[in-house]
Amino acid sequence: MTAQLDLDNLELTDDPEVQNAVFLAAFNSGKGAIFDSLYRDDAISNLTGTARTGADRTAAITELLARNPKLDSTVKYAYVAGGHTSLIVVDFRLEVTDDDGKPVRINGICTDVLIRKPDGKWIMAVDRPVALETIPL
Repeated sequence: MTAQLDLDNLELTDDPEVQNAVFLAAFNSGKGAIFDSLYRDDAISNLTGTARTGADRTAAITELLARNPKLDSTVKYAYVAGGHTSLIVVDFRLEVTDDDGKPVRINGICTDVLIRKPDGKWIMAVDRPVALETIPL
């Protein structure tokens, strides 16, 4: 999806391709608050290498995105159970500066679980990226 998204009004939809585009736009904005707004307050994410939730997750995501990483991903498959729980799996490619200040590309797979809120909108409950390989750039 190449359409411009309004970062102030991001919404996860029923369409996994649109969800992926929203997720990428928020992540690649470099603004942790925008990306974190896609998560439930109690959502779990190991995006930073450690399972985190709440304020700890928000702080870690904000710190990571301040390093200006670039993410691309492709939806492998998506399933919806009962109309209110969604499982989405994507292949991802992340370009980031490692702890030594060197650029690397991390390739991996990410499993996301979203739930539908009472207002009908989707929100992230679990974000579990797993790195499969790291390549120096």
